[in-house]
Parts: sequence; structure tokens; C-alpha cells
Amino acid sequence: MTDNEVQVEVQQLEEPPSGKDAFVDPSRENNMSGEESDCTESLQSFQQREVESLLLLADVALAPPFGAHVSCRCLEVRRMEGSLQSIQLQFLFLKSKADGLQDCLVSGQGSLEGEALAAAVLSLLHTCQPYFNYVESTARSTVSQHTHLPADICLTRRVQLLDFSEQLCDRLEQLVLTFASYNLLCLDETEPNGVSHFCIGQFQLSRLRMTIFRYCKPTPYLAQGDTGLYKCMRWNVERLRDKQQKDKEHSGESDEEEEETVVETDYYFLCYEDIPNAHADADKDNQSVSNGSMVRMWSIGQWVQVYPDPDTEDICDWILCDVPQADYDRLLFLGSDEPSCCSATDYLQQLLSHLTD
Repeated sequence: MTDNEVQVEVQQLEEPPSGKDAFVDPSRENNMSGEESDCTESLQSFQQREVESLLLLADVALAPPFGAHVSCRCLEVRRMEGSLQSIQLQFLFLKSKADGLQDCLVSGQGSLEGEALAAAVLSLLHTCQPYFNYVESTARSTVSQHTHLPADICLTRRVQLLDFSEQLCDRLEQLVLTFASYNLLCLDETEPNGVSHFCIGQFQLSRLRMTIFRYCKPTPYLAQGDTGLYKCMRWNVERLRDKQQKDKEHSGESDEEEEETVVETDYYFLCYEDIPNAHADADKDNQSVSNGSMVRMWSIGQWVQVYPDPDTEDICDWILCDVPQADYDRLLFLGSDEPSCCSATDYLQQLLSHLTD
């Protein structure tokens, strides 16, 4: 706590309270019988605030050398715990909404028709997006925000926050799949009203802004043509830079005025593909190696558009193209185990940090 903060606390103790917590002046009231309880509650409220302020001042006054840093650490821990509890309550509320919608559908006892329930699911997906954004951005900036706290405390909080995000993502995915099994939602990516994926968070680190999407079921990498690739996650990575900076690179001029940013977006995917198992024939009797002739391998790669040519200036190519075609540039092989959404985002974040260094 700084000296200014201590002075503010002392000033609060010296000044009389105002508003509903103010003392009642007996000389201005003829009949106090109806207001004794209000006066007592106001007095107790003021005394409680006074005690809390004194305890806070005592915490600073009795601290050992460099005690200000110790006090700041304690306050940060308390704020962190309070924030975590609030995020947990919001998670439980959103999860209960998903549980309620699924119960209404399965039991058939709700007052809403199927189409109305499906619309409620879409509304819930939209409602959850700000929560995902807050959790992701908070979790991935914990270390930089809480510089006074040990790294293990920040790491523990990060894991707890991302666990809430992961659980809510799984619950919403299950909800969408249940409604799709009742033919109330379409999971086809080519359908305008399809719900093939939903957003599970957005955060910004330096000049990169990453938006995360989860596919409700494995979806072919290309809408037309079987490539053997199936995508389960997508990241829209926007590279931000000042427009003036882009112009300066061509003109060589410098200007300190801030201008609108230009966004360049790259698309990355978490995909799997089933490839022949090289050990299947040699180790047919060894069941621990493989239970079949194919093995599923996971990777993170980048969408590399080949048609229409992304650099073309002929707008007719875009107008006449029904579905863009692209290659898959594998950047990171993850093995045969499917990563969680949070782990996959961590892998891509680390990958991009190395590519931009």
C-alpha cells in the first residue's frame, strides 16, 4: 500500500459518513422511536468499515522491512481468490442453463417447442462467448498482471481458469450434439444456418489477436473433396499493426500519431488423419502396439489457399468460386493422443511466438 492510499484510509476514518450511513442528529428529529433501528444499523455499518480500515492500516504498519510488497502480495491473493470464485459462479450458472435446456428436450416436459429450444441453444452459445473471452484473456495474462505473486500461484490460477473454459466447452458441445440428434440443429458446415462450430474465446498477446473455435464434430478439412483430414478446432490469428507503420515501410517517413490498425488474418487448424500403421503387420500378435491397421495422428497446420489465388486482383475469380480450395501446411505434429482445447491453444501460442521471434 502506498503512502497516498494510507492517507486516504486515514481521511475516511476522520470524515463523518454520508448518505444512508450518516449519523442522525437528535436536535433535528422530534421522534426517534421509528428510526432507532436504522440508526443502529448505520452505526454498525460505519463501525464495521472503521474496523476494516484499521486492520488494513495495521497490516501495513506492522509489516517487516519491505512489508509494502508483502501487503500487496496478500491483497493480490485475496483479489485473485475473489475473482476466481466469481468466475466459478458464472460457470455454474451457464452450465445449469445448458443442463436445463437438455433436460427440457429429453424429458419433453418443457413449455417450449423444439424450434424454440433450438433457438435458446443458439442464444446460449452467444451468451457464453463473452465469458470464454474473459476467461481466456485473464488466464493467459495472469503472469504479467500479478508481478508480486510467485509463479506457482499464477500457474495454479491459470490452470483453474482454463479448466472452467474446458468444462463449459465440453458441455456446450454435448448440448449441440444432443439437439442435432433430434434433428433440431444442423452440423453441416456448408449450410448457412448450420452450427458446425462455436467460439470458445478470444485473447490478445502483443500484436496478435487469437479467436478460438471448436467444431462440434470432426469436419472434413475441405467441403468438397476427401483429403483424409478432419478438423476439430480453428484459430483465426489476426496480426495487428498500425496503418501508419505499414505506410512508413514504403515511404520511409515517421510519424508519432496513432492511426487505425490494419488486420491480416491467418487460419490455423487442429486436424487428425488416419494413416497406415507401420507396426500393424510386423506386430500382429502384439495388441499393445495397435488394434488395427490404421493409427490416428494429430497435428496443427495452417490454411494455405490455392484457389482463388489470394494475391489475384481479378474479382471474377472470387465471384465464380463456390468453395475456396486450400492446402494444409503441417506445422506441428502432436502424436496419436488428442490434445484438449486449452493444450492445443498453448501449442499454437508457443509455435507462433517462435515464428515471430
